[in-house]
Amino acid sequence: MTSSRLPTSARSSAPPSGLYARVVLQALAAVVAGFAAMGVVAGLGLWAAGAADLPGGFTAVLAAVVVMASGGKVELSGDAGALAGTQAELTAMPLTVTLVGALVTGFCFLRPLRHHAVTSARELLLRAASVVVLWLAALAGVSALARHDFPLTLGGGNAQDPLMDLFGDLLDAVNPTVGFRTDVGPTLFYGLLWILGVLAVALLVSRRTPLPLRLVRYQEPVRPAAFAMLLLLLAYVVVGLVVGIVVAATKGHAAETFAVLLLGLPNITWLALGVGIGGSWQGKAEGPFGLPMPQILDAVLRGGGDSPDLSTVDLSSLAAQDARAWWLLPIAAVLVLAVAFVAAVRSPARTRLWQHALHLGVAFALTMLVAAPVTLVEARFGLSVLGIGDLDSLGGEVVLRPDVWKTAGFGLLWGLVLGFLGGLLASRVRRKGEIDHDT
Repeated sequence: MTSSRLPTSARSSAPPSGLYARVVLQALAAVVAGFAAMGVVAGLGLWAAGAADLPGGFTAVLAAVVVMASGGKVELSGDAGALAGTQAELTAMPLTVTLVGALVTGFCFLRPLRHHAVTSARELLLRAASVVVLWLAALAGVSALARHDFPLTLGGGNAQDPLMDLFGDLLDAVNPTVGFRTDVGPTLFYGLLWILGVLAVALLVSRRTPLPLRLVRYQEPVRPAAFAMLLLLLAYVVVGLVVGIVVAATKGHAAETFAVLLLGLPNITWLALGVGIGGSWQGKAEGPFGLPMPQILDAVLRGGGDSPDLSTVDLSSLAAQDARAWWLLPIAAVLVLAVAFVAAVRSPARTRLWQHALHLGVAFALTMLVAAPVTLVEARFGLSVLGIGDLDSLGGEVVLRPDVWKTAGFGLLWGLVLGFLGGLLASRVRRKGEIDHDT
């Protein structure tokens, strides 16, 4: 009788029965968990900010925040009839929501692989592709919900400002509105980059997840430094969370503080990291609204007055407003040295000091190339009535742009120096497989 068994090579490459269905279900669980986590955090943040009182638009605003947290683009629009024109723009990422979604999705993506001794490139690609496709489908569905129009009321009977009352009465007569819509094309494109980045980082920082044989040789130089950078970003978020809770408990305005913590905490803390190592941001704040961030930052952004030039946000400009800003320098030194030590301890004992320095320097520079741009904020609102032009009292602008290459350059320098020192400290720690080596 002829044997129907497959050759050994064919059997080893054939997927196990039910693998595809199991992978899709696990991918679906990761996507659902990620969006649920983002929805909960965004909902709590919006509730703390008072968005629950919005006239019939809380669900749409919640969806818009989740879309922006996933890298999507939400466009603002306004309609004030023939009497007035409006212009609005918002570019920002609520990074607390982003971070929570990334951590939950990455954890759920890696969990099924934790108990595998090895994994094939085919299975890894199948798992990643399943998550990506399902993520984009869910993002498209959420984007469809992220659209709403709100009525705009400007009158108020303020006897000291009759001109405002007149404009308010005129605009109320034509039912002015301001609204938002998701730009689906860019949203899906940036959403694709976002989820690919999340999956890539999850694989880079995980110590237990097996890699395909062709990638194993990159595990030792990459994973310890990548984990150290994730630890650094999370450490800054934890420190900021503790400070925020103390401020909420002692300074009042607890609801507003918790809204910032739940929506934009990494926007503040990662900026503090970049400033602490010598990086800088450019920006300005004009008009009646500003950033929901520390007053010291708002003061620097408004320092230029009516000047068209952007103000520089760096260690010296912040310290000019409050000398306590100088603490950002030693805090950065301590935390970066700590994660450099962790990276060295997690590295093989045969790794030389110059290699520790190089690994951490490159990792820190790449981290700032990612972390700095996502702190970008651009918000503008303008209203012109009867063709008169923009009214300062009815418009404003907030801009905060990172000097990305400068900040990444300082990240490289700090990583090289403190990576060397971290490796030197780790050399005093007994590790498995330790050998004597020179620098």
